[in-house]
Amino acid sequence: METQTNITKRRFNVGFFFLCLGVLITLITSVTSFLNLVFETLNKRFPDVLNSSYQYGYSTYEYEGIRMALATLIIVFPIFLAISYFWNKFSKMDLGQIDEMFRKWVIYIILFLSSLVVAIDLVTLVRYFISGEITSRFVYKVLTVLVVAGLIGFYYVRSLKAAEESSSKIDMILAGIGIVFVVGAISYSFAILGSPMKQRQLRLDDRRVSDLQSIQYQVINYWQQKEKLPAALSQLSDPFSGWSLPVEPEFEKGNKYEYAVKGPLQFELCATFSQPMPKGWREYGYGGGIHPIMPYYDKAEMSYPYPGGGTNESWTHEAGRTCFSRAIDKDLYPPYPKPLR
Repeated sequence: METQTNITKRRFNVGFFFLCLGVLITLITSVTSFLNLVFETLNKRFPDVLNSSYQYGYSTYEYEGIRMALATLIIVFPIFLAISYFWNKFSKMDLGQIDEMFRKWVIYIILFLSSLVVAIDLVTLVRYFISGEITSRFVYKVLTVLVVAGLIGFYYVRSLKAAEESSSKIDMILAGIGIVFVVGAISYSFAILGSPMKQRQLRLDDRRVSDLQSIQYQVINYWQQKEKLPAALSQLSDPFSGWSLPVEPEFEKGNKYEYAVKGPLQFELCATFSQPMPKGWREYGYGGGIHPIMPYYDKAEMSYPYPGGGTNESWTHEAGRTCFSRAIDKDLYPPYPKPLR
């Protein structure tokens, strides 16, 4: 009988082991995603001109950090709540010695890794503050880190020694506070990012600007070769070079790119846009994290010919049909030399 009791006390529950592993992974992932989401959103809400450039237009990579953190948090945090619920139920049962050992190890690892993440973030934030980080954004980030550290530390330190009969109510309160913070961060990030429909419209407009830039380049190239403007866009298609006329992404709705000759050197390009062109200071940190990197510009972000103002300034537009007048400068774009015969 005594031997059977000892075996029972030492029993190893495989299900509880994987619950411990799930709590550890989902919690650290949720904390990291939450901090990245808050930091990236604050960077967009309070851009620092020291780490920014003044830009016109939209870049697909501009909100990638928010998107990734948002998607991860939306999926992983509910999984963490579900796993934690069953983990707490198992923890209140009569655990064997091995299971109790796993439970304590998981709590200690969570406290260690959470403290490590918080310490690294605080060191990074202080470093940026010393180098001139704007105060309001710095304060919000520090408060976020301290609140996250406080909630995690209080909950898991308490779970090591709290009595079972008094833990449920406080657990529910702490879980509710965590849910409120996560939902608040997600809602605020959507307010900065915009709805998925708005993001799609911005990407469609970005495609339109890119197509118009390509058409404009071909019109200038056509004039340099023939010293006259094409009468219609269909004349720009060149099967030898492989260039074909871009198709308006919403052509099923009757939208199309328009072209009109206004003089020997003047022409006009028109398109229908869904949103006004965004403009303002943009952080360098495309792609995530709190560490600024140098900006990446793709073809759609550079205007041609470049007017000397902000990026894409020559393509500034509002929602609806917008036309862009162009005049070819023969000194900047002289005709190509005629081949010798």
